[in-house]
Amino acid sequence: MNEMHMLDSKGAIGKAEVSLIATSVYAMLIVVIPVILLTLFVAWKYRASNKSATYAPKWAHSTGIEVAIWTIPTLIILFLGVLTWKTTHELDPYKPIESNVKPINVEVVALDWKWLFVYPDLGIATVNQVAFPVGTPVNFKITSDAVMNSFFIPQLGGQIYAMAGMQTRLHLIADHAGDFAGISANYSGTGFSDMKFRALAMSQGEFDAWVKNVKSSPDNLSMDVYAGVARPSEKAPVKYFSTVDPKLFNNIVAKYNDGKFDVNGANCATKW
Repeated sequence: MNEMHMLDSKGAIGKAEVSLIATSVYAMLIVVIPVILLTLFVAWKYRASNKSATYAPKWAHSTGIEVAIWTIPTLIILFLGVLTWKTTHELDPYKPIESNVKPINVEVVALDWKWLFVYPDLGIATVNQVAFPVGTPVNFKITSDAVMNSFFIPQLGGQIYAMAGMQTRLHLIADHAGDFAGISANYSGTGFSDMKFRALAMSQGEFDAWVKNVKSSPDNLSMDVYAGVARPSEKAPVKYFSTVDPKLFNNIVAKYNDGKFDVNGANCATKW
C-alpha cells in the first residue's frame, strides 16, 4: 500500500485528520524555518574570514532575543494545545457522524491473519472485504479473537485498536466511491504483512446488489463454522456468508470476560 494514500482522503473524517496534520506542521515550521535560516546566517556572518564581524566575547544577554525565543514557542504551543483539545473532541472515534442518512452497523473481528465483518442488521458476514454506500455513516464495533491488532482504512481516516474481550468503536464515512485498502496497523505475528482487506464504497444500488450477491452464498457462519474461520491462516481470500449467528460478536467478546463460550448468547458482552 502506498503510504501517501493516507493524505489522499476520500472521507470527511480523513479530510479533517489531514487538515489537522497540515495545520500542526505549518505551525511548527514557524519556528523551524527561522531557526534554520538564522543558523545559516550566523554561520556566514561570523565566519573566520569576515574581519568586520563584531567580536563580543563577554556578551551574555539580549532582552529582545529572550522575548522572541520564549514568546513565539509559547504561543505556538498554546495554539497547538487548543487545536489538539478541539480536534480531539471533534474527531473522537466513538462520536457518531451527524447525518440525515441512516448509518450502517458493522461488527469487526480481528483474527490471525484476516478480518471478519458481520452486518448484524442484514444477517450477513464477509472475510477480508467490507462494503458500504457512499455518503452513509458506518458504525464499526471492533474486537479481536486473537492478539491485539489495529483497524485502519487510511483513505477514510481513523485508526483504532482491536483487543480481545473488549469492544472499541470507530465511525467513518466515504464521500467518494472507490476501492480502498484496509490494513492492520499493529504487528501481530507471522501473517501480519498480508493481513489486509478491501473497503468498497459504492452507490446505494451497487451496495444493494453486493448484499444480494453475499446472500446468494451457500456458506453459513454458525458458531461451529466460525471455529474453522478463526483458525490462523495467511493471505486468506475474500469469503461471503449468507447468514450469520446473530450472537457471534457478543460471544467472541464474552468468552474472554468470563472464560465461557456461550453459543446461546446468555453471557452478554461488556460495554467498553
